[in-house]
Amino acid sequence: MKFIIAIIQPYKLDVVREALSELNIEGMTVTEVRGYGRQGGHTEHYRGSEYTIQYVPKLKLEIAVVDRLAERTVGAIQNGAQTGKIGDGKVFVLDLESVMRLRTGETGETAL
Repeated sequence: MKFIIAIIQPYKLDVVREALSELNIEGMTVTEVRGYGRQGGHTEHYRGSEYTIQYVPKLKLEIAVVDRLAERTVGAIQNGAQTGKIGDGKVFVLDLESVMRLRTGETGETAL
């Protein structure tokens, strides 16, 4: 099993979710996060004053999948979130040692 963490632009969430739905990915956790990378930050103007936004708002997606779906899941995220501009985000793929569905006690791939 794999645990996929993706950091994406907030406005790309619906496109990514639709792409994952086509793969029958049944669950995902979405968290609003802020961070910085090569994008750095940006400046905004509010009531005549300029403010520097150092931590850019992003979304963190967390998805657990069986091994055979990991590569296609990453591809779906890339196709849905990629704009070709700096700040598109990142995808991390980690090995998932175990999982348990609390309601039934199922473990392993059946719990996904």
